[in-house]
Amino acid sequence: MQLDSIQQLKNLSNLDLSFNNLLIEHNGINSSVSLFPQISTLKHSFNILKTFPDFLRSQSLLLELDLSHNLIHGEIPSWIWKLPNLARLNLSFNYLVSLEGPFLSCPTLNMLDLHSNHLHGQFPVFLPNVVYLDLSRNNFNSSIQKSIENLPITTSFFSLSSNKFNGSIHVSICNATYLQVLDLSNNSFNGIVPRCLIEMSEMLGVLNLGRNNLIGTISDAFPSNCHLQTLALDENQLEGELPKSLANCTKLKVLHIGNNHIEDTFPCYLKNSFSLRILVLRSNKFYGSIGCPGLNATWPDLQILDLAFNKFSGKLSKSSFAAWKTMIAGDDEDQTELNHLQFDFYGLGPYYYYLDTLTIVSKNLELELVKILTILKYIDFSCNSLVGPIPEELGALKLLYGLNLSNNVFTGRIPSSLGKLSHLESLDLSRNELTGEIPLQLADA
Repeated sequence: MQLDSIQQLKNLSNLDLSFNNLLIEHNGINSSVSLFPQISTLKHSFNILKTFPDFLRSQSLLLELDLSHNLIHGEIPSWIWKLPNLARLNLSFNYLVSLEGPFLSCPTLNMLDLHSNHLHGQFPVFLPNVVYLDLSRNNFNSSIQKSIENLPITTSFFSLSSNKFNGSIHVSICNATYLQVLDLSNNSFNGIVPRCLIEMSEMLGVLNLGRNNLIGTISDAFPSNCHLQTLALDENQLEGELPKSLANCTKLKVLHIGNNHIEDTFPCYLKNSFSLRILVLRSNKFYGSIGCPGLNATWPDLQILDLAFNKFSGKLSKSSFAAWKTMIAGDDEDQTELNHLQFDFYGLGPYYYYLDTLTIVSKNLELELVKILTILKYIDFSCNSLVGPIPEELGALKLLYGLNLSNNVFTGRIPSSLGKLSHLESLDLSRNELTGEIPLQLADA
């Protein structure tokens, strides 16, 4: 794409060239870049740019620059941080490897998205007024203990997920009292979960510390006005019981504490978390019965329930299945919309949100769901000590995609009602004590 044609548009202020196969042809820094109109917004995402366009150097009025999803290699040039009015910068999904300084010379920048590059080295110095900062899916490999002390109080979104950060999570991170999303998952952080992070859940909507090396117990300090929608502490070495104050988090949609050493009973005290959609207790030491006797409307929106590899025992509660309304096809059920489970946070507009992720095991394969579709319905009770017959009521969950009851002590016949699970793609009843024939309804399904 030649710039000459655009240079004639003297009144141009917003330019969106996204979702094409465009690259910008230029003759280097000595070309007539100063003749390019002064624009406030440039969106050039999902193209085939390989370098930073030279004309951007002279864009003194530029407020928003989006060059995400391109083929840009090498360093982020220092002149970008000198653009005097730049407020929003998105360079995600490129092949960038390092940051040139001076990183602090851009006081107007409040939204910076560098995720999914190859950036490495020490943790960069914080921008003074940053509100949204995403450095996830890079190769940073230092401790953040000292740097985190300078996290601006204004920060609402902060993600370092999927890097190689190490050391403990310093309590000074709690000075950012406006945090709505904190994602430090998939690193090598150690030590305990700071109590102040639990106490901050009156503001936090997402707290994801999963896939680290955290130890100790989860502080019983969730405030009475808890606003958490996602709590993910999976794949750590946490122990003890689930804190009962978690019941204060009535807006909770995702609770993922799989692959820890938690020893507790089924969390019926979350009965008022009516929005709960995903509950993963997999690979812990939970014991006792599954279900909440006497509660007829627990978690009507539940779509994924993974209790595998625990010590649950007894018979399955028949009443629980009737409460999981979203797994039951109704007259007004719309299965045509492919909506994702996400957290929309305040003050940053409709294009800034947090997508929940999850790994499930289906057909003996681990599947990482980078985007969780709300139509996905899945139950895994495998590898426990559940007994008795498989309830006929399971057949009412017509929207199930996966059902795993393997490695238990279920007895009796396979209920014919399972043949009604028309959406089912994976059914595992192996390693039980079932008898009789496979129902014709199931064979024909």
